[in-house]
Amino acid sequence: MSSLIRPGWGFTDMQGFVDWIRKYSHWLVLVLLESISLVLLISFNNYQGSVWFAGANRIVGQVHEWQQDVFSYLSLGKVNKQLADRNLLLEQEIEVLRRELNVLKHDSTFTERTLAAKLQKAQTIPAKVIYNSITLRDNYITINKGSADGIETKMGVVCGTGLVGIVSHVTAHYSIVMSVLNSKSRISCRLRGSNYFGYLHWQGGNVLTAVLDDIPRHADFQLGDAVETSGFSNVFPPGIFVGRIIKINDSKDGLSYQLIVQLSADLANIHDVSVILKDDDTDIAS
Repeated sequence: MSSLIRPGWGFTDMQGFVDWIRKYSHWLVLVLLESISLVLLISFNNYQGSVWFAGANRIVGQVHEWQQDVFSYLSLGKVNKQLADRNLLLEQEIEVLRRELNVLKHDSTFTERTLAAKLQKAQTIPAKVIYNSITLRDNYITINKGSADGIETKMGVVCGTGLVGIVSHVTAHYSIVMSVLNSKSRISCRLRGSNYFGYLHWQGGNVLTAVLDDIPRHADFQLGDAVETSGFSNVFPPGIFVGRIIKINDSKDGLSYQLIVQLSADLANIHDVSVILKDDDTDIAS
């Protein structure tokens, strides 16, 4: 029996254990009574009970939080692998979408490079936009170059991505441009790669689209095809990119098509333009 008694308690046999209890019995009774009092206090007093449970819950919650942190740390390797696999999958999906988008847009960067190459064959005057309206029925743009710089009325104006408008009024140092977003604007345009042409005009509302009228019923085209200037006037040279077909409607008389064109130039956000100067016999067609 004595072997069951732990050393350090101050006794080595059962008699010693009994003597130890007798010696410290008053302390044991005190601890027992204090415990009973504490239980009664918590059980029959709402305030003390709520304080106790709040403290206990806070401690338990902290312990659970530490436990969760440990588990999270131990599972970081698995989580990182899942994230790496997911990132790889997303990168593959992004690459597929990028290729599909390039196909749908027919490589817009190529179109811009082609536009720049065409304009290099023509004389142009660079200018800054100092005023631009887009919310009216008839919108105009003011640029900081005028007759002193060689600009005249009925000259075409373009930006890096497409058509802007036609010069309508000129002073010595400023010019007013009739924007493509103007109900009076009529620009001769054709379907790229064909001789089918019509007149581009704006019907109001959406500043990113315009309408190409008078396309014959027998014309061969589809959604996404490019629209460019026809060159049938001396305002714009042929082959300047205008936009792409996004919708096909019948004309009011049903004898031709009315095409909705997504304009390549965002006329609500232009700052730099070029005014085209060219001789009537200059040919920069593709």
